[in-house]
Amino acid sequence: MQQLFLAVPKWLYFLLILVAFELVADILAKQFAISGKFVFAILSIVGFIAANAAWLISLRTGAELGKGAVLFSVLSAIGAVIVAVLLYHEKVTSYQLIGLVLGIAAIAFLSIE
Repeated sequence: MQQLFLAVPKWLYFLLILVAFELVADILAKQFAISGKFVFAILSIVGFIAANAAWLISLRTGAELGKGAVLFSVLSAIGAVIVAVLLYHEKVTSYQLIGLVLGIAAIAFLSIE
């Protein structure tokens, strides 16, 4: 188990932090859209800034721009759909599900060295 932890590149941890901050910021932005309370807008902006700081560190620690951007996009899309369905009870179409599956396939293909 410890070898698996050491084998994961450092930049990937920061990319996952980026996705987490992005999802929190998206939730706060949605709360602002629902409630109109500016505190949610301000917190959302802070979340987006924190997310981009993690992206900068991810790039600095070895992430490739193309691979990192695709990983971020797909992981955030998956997270956003999960949040949208579970938290906000939004509907997901079959085409959107197909897109998520293709996104997961993209991650698999981009991960092959």
